[in-house]
Amino acid sequence: MNLDQLTAFLTVVRLGSISRAAQALSLTQPAVTTRIRNLEATLGAQLFERRSTGIALTKRGGLLVRYAEQIEHLSERIAAEVMEPDGIEGHLRLGVSETIAQCWLPEFVTALHKSFPGLLVEINVDISLNLREDLLNREIDLAILLGPISDFSVNNIDLPDFDLAWYRPNDPDLSRRADAEALRLPVITYARNTKPFRELKTTLLERIGPDVALFPSSSLSACFRLVEAGLGVAALPRLMGAPFVAAGKIVEFNPGWTPNPLKFTASYVAEPRSHLVETAAGLALEIARAFHCHK
Repeated sequence: MNLDQLTAFLTVVRLGSISRAAQALSLTQPAVTTRIRNLEATLGAQLFERRSTGIALTKRGGLLVRYAEQIEHLSERIAAEVMEPDGIEGHLRLGVSETIAQCWLPEFVTALHKSFPGLLVEINVDISLNLREDLLNREIDLAILLGPISDFSVNNIDLPDFDLAWYRPNDPDLSRRADAEALRLPVITYARNTKPFRELKTTLLERIGPDVALFPSSSLSACFRLVEAGLGVAALPRLMGAPFVAAGKIVEFNPGWTPNPLKFTASYVAEPRSHLVETAAGLALEIARAFHCHK
């Protein structure tokens, strides 16, 4: 009996299937099955039984869960309290929203490598809806997204908000028009399946009416370039828009209201506890605070 076998066992228990456990552990299904069978052979007991609705723990499997969790906890304490950070090697699957990717992701990954030189970081940039599903399915370890994730299994660390501001092209003809009138131009905004898009659409329909034209984009850098090119206006993070304004490429304006700030969290699954993931989430908070303080 070894830690890899117990980890495979607990992962199957938590996710309810060998296929999902294999995906979470970055293993093949036969590899997970072999670990379970070897564990059963060592213990001389069947741990799972197959049913029409899937797999279920046997009585002896249920007894093993508590002991396996204790061993798992001890292993994490050893990693946290005894092992030197330089000696920690692992694989962190990181999912981030594009706003974060455009702002402080490079500094965060650099800080991770300084803290854990042997760490391999895999980065997935996606919309928060998909990142939430990936985290709950254990396809990523840490999600930095528009949160929090309201699920009992997830811990959320609140990160600094991103205030939004309205931007229009630096066009003399537009500058002579009332700011409120600028919202009758096409509105370039976040991707369709996102909270900012939904909130903006609802408010614009109430204030402007059904004729409002929305152009969603999954790329924030593209949104700024489209505004610069004169194709419309946009409500985007002020921290990201400041350099464009300073360069005279776009202009900030006030139509009388601004969408709510973007609220991000560093979210991760609480069980099994991971010193690496918890440390990474805390580091994300430090980097995010430093980024906002320096801007």
